Amino acid sequence: MARKRRGTPIHGWLNIDKDAGLSSAQVVGRIKRITNAQKVGHAGTLDPFATGILPIALGEATKTVGYIVDETKEYRFTVRWGEARNTDDIEGEVVRSSDIRPATDEIQKLLPEFIGTIRQQPPAFSAIKIGGERAYKLARAGADLDMPVRDVHIESLSLIRVIDNDHAIFEVSCGKGTYIRALARDMAIKLGTVAHLSTLRRVRVGPFSEADAISLDKLAKLWQCPAKFVDLLPLTTALDDIPALAVTEPEAFRLRHGNDVAVPNQEDGVVCAMEGDIPVGIAKIESERLYPVRIFNL
Repeated sequence: MARKRRGTPIHGWLNIDKDAGLSSAQVVGRIKRITNAQKVGHAGTLDPFATGILPIALGEATKTVGYIVDETKEYRFTVRWGEARNTDDIEGEVVRSSDIRPATDEIQKLLPEFIGTIRQQPPAFSAIKIGGERAYKLARAGADLDMPVRDVHIESLSLIRVIDNDHAIFEVSCGKGTYIRALARDMAIKLGTVAHLSTLRRVRVGPFSEADAISLDKLAKLWQCPAKFVDLLPLTTALDDIPALAVTEPEAFRLRHGNDVAVPNQEDGVVCAMEGDIPVGIAKIESERLYPVRIFNL
C-alpha cells in the first residue's frame, strides 16, 4: 500500500521576493514549514547573494515547473568595475584588479555586442555538472576548471545609471541558462578591465513580476489564516502560453486513466486539457487524437 504523503494538499504558485543571504533550497524549506504543503519546489535557482523573484510551486503545480524555467527572465544588476573575484560576484575573493574604468559612452557602444544569441562561458562557481560533479564543489576544492562555452540569448540589455567611476546599474532580459555574473565579467573584458557583480535582483520570471511578489515574512503572517489567503496563484499560471482545450467529464476520465480521446478538427500541438475550471493535465494532440502527457491529481 502506498505511503500517505505528509502535509496538506495545496496546489498553486507563490510569487516570492527572496531576501539576500538565502539559498533557493532554504526558501523552499521555509515555505514547507509555513504552509505545511505536501510538496514544494522552485522554478529557477537564484544565487544566495541575489534578491528578487523566485516562483514557488506547491503540490501539483510542481508538474509545471519546467514551463517556468524556460521563460524569459529580467534582472537588474550592479557591476563593480576594476575588481575581479573568483565567483564573479561580491561573495568571492579578489583575484585581479585594474585601474581602468570605462566611460559611459564606451559602455553604451558596447551593449549591442551582447544582444541576441551570444557565446558565454558559465562561471566556475555554478551548478553546472562537470564529470558528474557540480562545478562549484570542484571550484571550492581548488580544481582548475575549463567550463564549456555555450549559446545563450539576450533579448535586451540597457545601462540604467552610472553611480560613480566604480559602479554602473544595468537591466537585462534574457533566456534560459544565461549567467548575469558571466555577462558582467565579459563586458568588462571587452572594455579592457575586470569586474564582478555587487548586486543582482531578478525582477521578472515569465508571468511572475516584482509588482505582486511577497516576502517570506509577509507570507508567514498571511498564512496564519490560510482559508483567506489570496496570494496563492492557480496551477495554470505556468501554462499561460499553452492553449486550453475544453474536455467533457467522460473525456477527462479517460485522460486521467492514461487513455487518449478523439478531438476532431484540432491542430497538432500541446494543450492544457480543462474540465470546466479544473485543469485535467498537459496533453498532446496528434492526428486528431488527444494523448495525456502529465495529469494533475486534483
